[in-house]
Amino acid sequence: MSNSLAWAMLVLSGIADVVWAVTTKYSDGYSRLGWTSASVVALVIFLGLLTQALKVLPLGTAYAVWTGIGAVGSVAAGLLLFGEALSGARLAAILAILGGVVALKLLPA
Repeated sequence: MSNSLAWAMLVLSGIADVVWAVTTKYSDGYSRLGWTSASVVALVIFLGLLTQALKVLPLGTAYAVWTGIGAVGSVAAGLLLFGEALSGARLAAILAILGGVVALKLLPA
């Protein structure tokens, strides 16, 4: 697998992680069957993609980038779907996460 494909799989895994978080929220503690099923599917997808990406990418960098995608994406989903508030401090934290993810991607392993 090429390095580019591994990065693409990692990004897709991060997006699937956000889908997993959203569907888990909608599942209401896994009490709603449809959302619970969607959550399990998203979990299997993100784990499968992450597993494949880790065959090529360095663990520390890949996991940090994946976590950053999930964290920032989940905050965005919370804002858009659940009406969560965005304070200046939360925005600064998101920007710090994004800066760290970009630095990890750009710096040599």
